[in-house]
Amino acid sequence: MGWAEFFLLFFNAIGCKYIDMPLWGWKGRVHMKKSMVALAVAASLVIVILLAGCGSEAVGTLQFKANGEDFVRQGFVSKDGWSINFDHIYVNLADVTAYQTDPPYDPHDAGEIEADVEVELDGSYTVDLAEGGEDAEPILVGQVVDAEVGHYNAISWEMVRATSGPAAGYSLVIMGAAVKGNQTIDFTINIEEEYGYACGEYVGDERKGIVEEGETADVEMTFHFDHVFGDVEAPMDDHINVGAIGFDPFAATAENGRVDIDLAGLQAEIAANDYQTLVETLPTLGHVGEGHCHCY
Repeated sequence: MGWAEFFLLFFNAIGCKYIDMPLWGWKGRVHMKKSMVALAVAASLVIVILLAGCGSEAVGTLQFKANGEDFVRQGFVSKDGWSINFDHIYVNLADVTAYQTDPPYDPHDAGEIEADVEVELDGSYTVDLAEGGEDAEPILVGQVVDAEVGHYNAISWEMVRATSGPAAGYSLVIMGAAVKGNQTIDFTINIEEEYGYACGEYVGDERKGIVEEGETADVEMTFHFDHVFGDVEAPMDDHINVGAIGFDPFAATAENGRVDIDLAGLQAEIAANDYQTLVETLPTLGHVGEGHCHCY
């Protein structure tokens, strides 16, 4: 049945038993039993309602943020006594995706995230986690303005080598200065290895990722750099310090008060056990607040 016939049937159903009028070049006379008209109209109305529903899915805005936490913005003292302040921490992010999962994703199972709803940022993004002042907000990486409403309780992303910009050739570039006693070392630590992270729900003071119609919510990629350098304020037998390399091995590679090195250079210049500690620690950088991630 065409649209012209549909309207003729509709008018007939509401009392116009006969219809004789042009519709989009079509002219006809319709005379049908009342039961057939009612059935046709009912079926057509159902179709119209379904079609209207297809374009009215409730959506909101989902923001993707990256956070190096206070360690990056305010500086800290490494486990071996170096006062470290960061000028830039460039991380190159790709395939950033948030998911609605049921049951919730458990990164300790080390499996893939399975979800019926997912929202992805297109492209790759180089962000500076040290950008802004001591109290700066996490960095906005990007946003999706038509995210389906619901709770995005899982996220994944990859740290990949940048093809251009300040991190070109590396997935992570850490720049700053370290001071211990009367010694100051400017450093640039370049990481060429690539990592992927699959994480569950954000763990922190608030719940994140709950998108309501017409509202804005956010999910966060958190990076824990105390895992690399340790933290003098934590006990030396704490897992943060046991698994951290500290800054002494980096300082040992300095020339004229400066460190500029990548993983390949570190492998050649520092002790084998220190290098092994570093390569085992780097995959643990990615978190969701205090929530853990599976690195692949």
